[in-house]
Amino acid sequence: MSLQKKLCSLTPGRVTLATLREIYHGTVTLSLDPQAVDAVVKSQKTVEAIVNHGDVVYGINTGFGKLAQTTIAKEHLAELQRNLVLSHSVGLGKPLPDDVVRLVMASKIISLARGHSGVRMEVIDSLLRLFNAGVMPVIPEKGSVGASGDLAPLAHLSLMLLGEGNVRFNGEELPAIAGLKMAGVEPLVLGPKEGLALLNGTQVSTALALRGLFEGEKVFGAGLVAGALSLEAIKGSVKPFDARIHEARGQTGQIDVAAAVRALLADSEIVDSHQHCGRVQDPYSIRCVPQVMGACLDNLRHAARVLQIEANAASDNPLVFSETGEVISGGNFHAEPVAFAADIIALAVAEIGAISERRLALLLDTGLSGLPPFLVKEGGINSGFMIAQVTAAALASENKSLAHPGSVDSLPTSANQEDHVSMATYAARRLGDMCFNTAAVVGIEAMAAAQGIEFSRPLRSSPIMEQVFSGVRERVAFLDKDRLLAPDIESMRQWGCSGELPAAITQLFPSTSA
Repeated sequence: MSLQKKLCSLTPGRVTLATLREIYHGTVTLSLDPQAVDAVVKSQKTVEAIVNHGDVVYGINTGFGKLAQTTIAKEHLAELQRNLVLSHSVGLGKPLPDDVVRLVMASKIISLARGHSGVRMEVIDSLLRLFNAGVMPVIPEKGSVGASGDLAPLAHLSLMLLGEGNVRFNGEELPAIAGLKMAGVEPLVLGPKEGLALLNGTQVSTALALRGLFEGEKVFGAGLVAGALSLEAIKGSVKPFDARIHEARGQTGQIDVAAAVRALLADSEIVDSHQHCGRVQDPYSIRCVPQVMGACLDNLRHAARVLQIEANAASDNPLVFSETGEVISGGNFHAEPVAFAADIIALAVAEIGAISERRLALLLDTGLSGLPPFLVKEGGINSGFMIAQVTAAALASENKSLAHPGSVDSLPTSANQEDHVSMATYAARRLGDMCFNTAAVVGIEAMAAAQGIEFSRPLRSSPIMEQVFSGVRERVAFLDKDRLLAPDIESMRQWGCSGELPAAITQLFPSTSA
């Protein structure tokens, strides 16, 4: 039985990260703020007046890209827009998942409804009805360089409105014309500029980057919790988390992470058991959690600000300014802000996994951790977590290559008219693989740290961390002797990306509140 979805009204330019997160998770149906309609109608009337007057304006009655100097007769304008969609539908690869496509559709609705695109309300209404009916366009994941916008993937979205191509409904692929019928939508004959307005824009890059942000927040939180478990397992010092240290430096993320760890470990019997042991020089992967994870948090927060702005942006070209009747060509389709945001998310996600893998290696090293070698009794006959750490190392190392910035790459297109591109779509798309890898790394660490804490029993950690420990134990049992670990690792990878986090962690993220 499906859950009742919440109705969410989109106010273009002011849609929050919290709303975008709900769209990503599929928990809302959408409507448009009625106040946005007036701007859309005025914008379309401006385009209509240009066509009727016979003025030559790029994107309305000209060719595109290098063919912008070619004027198109009025009787061919509908054919021009249809041909634009068909000729640009050149994507390849696996279809984007529905959670990403929901963000693409929603952000395209928001962008068109800003009132600078010159489209009819009928176009926006069709997208809203298809979204609410759960009819998703099949959009291949590859084929965009992130300027002039996400042309190929957005063309595949636009095909749906023409009744061409395929759509997905409840995971099943079917012809677009059938999907339109299910949603009660008639195929569109595109008006002047409408095809270009649909194809231009950064909505696919932005949607992929938002997925990276939301999943990155989850693995950040899981990594912070896993680090706290590891600190407890090795009876590490909590002195490096003293608030005065972090206030003396002044980095906001660092201050907040240290406070979160203190909240996680409050009233821990394990901490109290070794207060006077004199241990103040734990390895950096334990001692510098606030410094490293705080920097990651700062990056995620910065990316969140950029992506919220971009999800609300008018990013097609040219833009219509109905107050003056002008249509002005620019370059808002260039996705460089998204590319940079995706790259800094990638750096954060890679570092979360890198420091987690080092803590895992520390747990297994009896000389540093004080725990049984490889966290298992009767070592030798049992290998314990030895090869689980190898898996974590492989994934953390893979992320190093994936973290290479996409934004520094560029290949000219369109006969050198589009001579510098952002590569934002790839930069954002690779975040999915990176978050998968890091979720597995922090999951393995948490599983190993829970194993280490068992050797301190009957001492208990803090109430919050004991709840975390119980959650780990619901997924994986204590490793008393060697067994098949692959299912446990997969279960803990799912834990790493589940978002099942204490409030001390979730409150760190800007996208969890309106």
